[in-house]
Amino acid sequence: MEANLRWVLLTAVAPVAWGANYYVTHEFLPADRPLWGAALRALPAGLVLLALRPRRPRGAWWWRSAVLGLLNTAVFFVLLYVASQLLATSVASTVMAASPLAMMLIAWALVAERPARAHLVGASVGLGGVGLMLLTRPGAVSLPGLAASAAAMLVSSGGYVLAGRWRDGADVLASTSWQLTAGGLLLLPVAVAVEGAPPAPTLPQLLAFGYVTLVATALAFAAWFAGLRHLPAGTVGLLGLLNPLTGVLLGTAVAGERLGPLQLAGLALVLAGVVLGRPRAPARRRRRDVAPSAPASTLAPPRPPCHDTP
Repeated sequence: MEANLRWVLLTAVAPVAWGANYYVTHEFLPADRPLWGAALRALPAGLVLLALRPRRPRGAWWWRSAVLGLLNTAVFFVLLYVASQLLATSVASTVMAASPLAMMLIAWALVAERPARAHLVGASVGLGGVGLMLLTRPGAVSLPGLAASAAAMLVSSGGYVLAGRWRDGADVLASTSWQLTAGGLLLLPVAVAVEGAPPAPTLPQLLAFGYVTLVATALAFAAWFAGLRHLPAGTVGLLGLLNPLTGVLLGTAVAGERLGPLQLAGLALVLAGVVLGRPRAPARRRRRDVAPSAPASTLAPPRPPCHDTP
């Protein structure tokens, strides 16, 4: 029990760090440098993880890493940066909390991976919660910010579907380091061409970049993958709910954002939708797991999301 508690606490670092990332980006990082912001997040984190798991890509994983790095890192990080800058922290974190449900629907459309009825109910409940929170929020919500957030969900969900189909022949942590490194290298020349020289950060911005790179990316991914190896799928899925909760708490307690009863109800619906839509073990395996001789670790872990969307 004590060992499980340690793994739970370690794994919880990841969704809490991802939830706080919205606030840090919104409050401290330069709003006009999304390309550099994404590059400075991806490349150093990829190199840190590569140092932890020093394995080179082999065979098809050279071009797969480039494709996944483009989708799951380069484009996704840029769009997430823009959304975090243009949307309130509580809104950005709640919208992105629906990304597991979006991934499920995209997998259905692209690879005919038909979801169960309960998963469709979860998707409907979660998307309804996002709509309730946005439509009842006082004041205007940035349409470009919403567009960036929706595009980030679509791009990363497509990338996650490809990563699921290509998961053979690669260590999870190593393949993540390749994607981060490839995405950062792809972003560097684009950032120089479009935004010029890298930003000269102030001390608060330098600390913020350090948090985003080392804590919200490198440390968070290492903690998340460790949890996936040692905890049941249901536990990891529920820990992922700390992502939007952290974003909302920071937005209201620190950034001074206000949520009324309808916005809180919308957040509750999003969390309920994610719980309903999370992966479940097959019926035969569930029956076996309730037997006294079957340990909880026999549950198959869910496919881990690569970025900010446990």
